[in-house]
Amino acid sequence: MDFGLDDKTALVTGGAGRIGEEDCKTLAQEGAEVVVLDVDEDGAQDVADDINDADHDGEAIAIECDLTDREEVSEVVDDLQDATGGVDILVNNAGLVDAVGTVGGLDPDIWDRDLSVNLTGTYNITKEIFPNMCDRGWGRIITMSSLAGWEGGYGQISYSTTKAGLIGFGKTLALEGAPEGVTSNILAPTIVVGDLAELPHDQLENVNEHWADIARATPMDKLGSEEDVSNLVAYLSSEQAEYITGQVMGVTGGVDLFTY
Repeated sequence: MDFGLDDKTALVTGGAGRIGEEDCKTLAQEGAEVVVLDVDEDGAQDVADDINDADHDGEAIAIECDLTDREEVSEVVDDLQDATGGVDILVNNAGLVDAVGTVGGLDPDIWDRDLSVNLTGTYNITKEIFPNMCDRGWGRIITMSSLAGWEGGYGQISYSTTKAGLIGFGKTLALEGAPEGVTSNILAPTIVVGDLAELPHDQLENVNEHWADIARATPMDKLGSEEDVSNLVAYLSSEQAEYITGQVMGVTGGVDLFTY
């Protein structure tokens, strides 16, 4: 299917990460001009180079940006809007997922860090892009939550809280953007592990026992891949998805379903 992204500019935050990179490449394959934005300048440039070396119409540029620095975010977005006329698709993918701790055991500095990056960083860049989308009467925002934000996650108090906050954030954007032709949807993936998703459980167990346990509990009997997420991102970015907004969509293989 042609998703009609040939004349669109897509910005992916955390574009150097595993899911972000796949989002960038899939959007570029659909013809979009992709902005790979990440605090990791070299990683972002590597992704952009891969896209530009590939055989398709999409192109990419890399931009280094710290989403927690509001002044820097504002300057970056102003420059982009001057150069492109405005960002059409915003994929809020950047986030930290490395913190482990319960309510009583988590380092408060880690709590503050995760809120600053995962939640406030998403707000900072969306605040700069969303009004321009509304002014132009078209826009797509896809915000990456997590199954942990939807269902909770033991030992993931800061991560789960920030990802739950993004659900409310994305739904509120949907309400504000609907009259202006701007949609906003939220994705809640399970663990995605690339090619490892195809491993039998006993082999996956040698890599990570916890992953193997989740795969066994998943009705589809395996974990997800980054491509499972990016394909949905591309669809939600399209003209065809114009009537879909405010939805939380699991990319889970059914692991969130109630089973006996």
